[in-house]
Amino acid sequence: MKNTVYIYTRDLKRIFTNWAMIIIVLTLMILPSFYAWFNIKASWDPYGRTEGIAIAVTSEDEGSTIRGQHVNVGKDIIATLKKNKTLGWTFVSKEKADHGVKHGDYYASIVIPKDFSQKLGTVLQDRLEKPVIIYKVNEKINAVAPKITSKGASSLTQQISEKFVKTANGAIFSVFNELGITLQRDLPTIQQVEQRIFELENRLPEIKKVINEANDTTQKAGAIVSKAQAALPEVERLTADGAQMTQQLNTFLTKSDEVLKNAEPAINETLQRVQQQALRVQELKNQLMEKDIAPAEVSAAAEQLKGQLTKQIADTGEILTLLTDLNALSQQKVLSPVINDVKDVNTLLQQQLSDVNSLQQQTKNGDVPNQSVLDKFSSRTDQAVSRLNTLTNSYSSTIVPAVEQAIKEAKDKTASANSLLDEANKSIPDVSNVLSKTASGILLGQQELGEIAQDFPRIEQNVHNIADKIREFQQKENIEDIINLLKNDVQKESDFFAKPVLLKEERLYPIPNYGSAMSPFYTTLCLWVGALLLVSILSVEVADEERFKSYEVYLGRLLTFLSIALVQAFIVTIGDLFLIKTYVVDKVPFIFLGLLCSFVFMTIVYTLVAIFGNAGKAMAIVLLVLQLSAAGGTFPIQVVPAFFQAINPFLPFTYAISMMREVVGGMLADIVRKDVTVLLCIWLGVLLVGIFLHKPLSKTSAKLTKKARESKLIH
Repeated sequence: MKNTVYIYTRDLKRIFTNWAMIIIVLTLMILPSFYAWFNIKASWDPYGRTEGIAIAVTSEDEGSTIRGQHVNVGKDIIATLKKNKTLGWTFVSKEKADHGVKHGDYYASIVIPKDFSQKLGTVLQDRLEKPVIIYKVNEKINAVAPKITSKGASSLTQQISEKFVKTANGAIFSVFNELGITLQRDLPTIQQVEQRIFELENRLPEIKKVINEANDTTQKAGAIVSKAQAALPEVERLTADGAQMTQQLNTFLTKSDEVLKNAEPAINETLQRVQQQALRVQELKNQLMEKDIAPAEVSAAAEQLKGQLTKQIADTGEILTLLTDLNALSQQKVLSPVINDVKDVNTLLQQQLSDVNSLQQQTKNGDVPNQSVLDKFSSRTDQAVSRLNTLTNSYSSTIVPAVEQAIKEAKDKTASANSLLDEANKSIPDVSNVLSKTASGILLGQQELGEIAQDFPRIEQNVHNIADKIREFQQKENIEDIINLLKNDVQKESDFFAKPVLLKEERLYPIPNYGSAMSPFYTTLCLWVGALLLVSILSVEVADEERFKSYEVYLGRLLTFLSIALVQAFIVTIGDLFLIKTYVVDKVPFIFLGLLCSFVFMTIVYTLVAIFGNAGKAMAIVLLVLQLSAAGGTFPIQVVPAFFQAINPFLPFTYAISMMREVVGGMLADIVRKDVTVLLCIWLGVLLVGIFLHKPLSKTSAKLTKKARESKLIH
């Protein structure tokens, strides 16, 4: 050990007493840092400057006429892209776009064909055709640019699809809205028909009395019959209008059946979303119930809870509104139990929100959260989750049949009303016939009046039947409820069906820029490059090597290389943090782990060169190349070929990059401990090889090197 220290101190003395050597060593200490700094800075935010990636856009869409209205979707797309600055959209002719993509003026091109709007409009026809957008990309210009342009093209088609769905749904619900308004406008006429039927029913005794009196007084009967004949056209007109109106209502409900049934999946989707949100609230509740949680964490968790609970309250409110409207159509109120359950859940959610507001106010005042409030909030959360699970599990067996029954009852009642008015309309000729006979009877005498008296009971029974059916319809259903259901907010309904589910992204260990995310890879890489530079410039051999034992020479010169390598690591990590401002969560561990990486790398590279000479340098370079592809520094290891995945666990870079990533994004101690342990084991294994095999292997490699030098081609 004494000779090892002697060799090391002598190397330091020779460095510090030779000004040329000082310059060389300082250069070797600083030079690797530039490799890391330049690469990190160059890749700082490449995806934030995609507006310079030129994409040619051409629209040849000739437009189409859909239900009497001319539309040109291609023109609308061009107008939208002109406002979009995400990529370098350039609007040119098709010929110029093709030429530009081939010659590298544009990375890609997007062409909207002539029949784009026409095919899009086939959704309203029996024969559907999907529209196509032609996307061309020149992949030889750059390896990454095609991925960016493809993402832009995919995003464009998604936006078109969402806009189309929203527009189509808007048109459908607009029709429903207009039908609801039409029914509301014609409601007085329908009510007037009902009133005239009831009035006719009330006057039947009077008509009967008139007919009976006509047997005694033909003059009085003649006047009554004249009055009845004068009123008959008005009654006929009203019953015909009423029959036509109820027929329109029946046709409308038949066409609306499929749309109303869409309420079932809408309720199910909303229930599923509320259930998922409730589970998220339950997770946050468990976090709040931790005894050692800090007030700041309580406040943060409460803020997330407020957002989740607000969404749940809004979603359950939508379900309540829809179920209430549908329940109004049902005579038996089949949806009432479900509505009560949803109301209970909504009440629990509002109480939870009140509890969360109380907890947040307490933490703002610096107080410890009240345990009583926490207990109530916990109990209400569990109740809400249980209720939602029950609702979701019983959806198919309870809610769906109830909704279908409400829709069926609405159709049955409308059909009954239509049948009632049809019968009224059919009875009017009978009334007219009776009155005509009565008039003839007055002229012909008492004989004809007897025939009228004989026919009157049948007519009287028909009028009573019509009036009874109208009353039955009014008891079971209110036509105003149907109108209110159809007159919903068109914009909100079309927005919901165009995009019923929203994506909420939560980033774990967020890193603000791409350069910082790549700093673990480039920093690790530069430390290996720094080790290669040292063995390329400085000699691993000791001039008076015969004076010392083999392991003393190995260890003495290794200490010299390690000293310089540690300074290299210190410079590059300090520069990452304070010179180029790389984002690092755990700064001090970042520096120390960088020193550890350099310590291990230098030992590996030095040992290879000390044992194998120039062949060892080649081995170190080959090992570097393998680690670039197989260590998962750039691409995830799961996407590289099987060979590289197989050697990944045996490479120093794998563990060095992993632990450097931990301190950059936010350190997990167990991962860092594992990576440090593996690196130290690698270092120990290499060190033992160098100590015990340096002498026998170096002699063999020395003979090989000597023979190779005889060629006068290597030094």
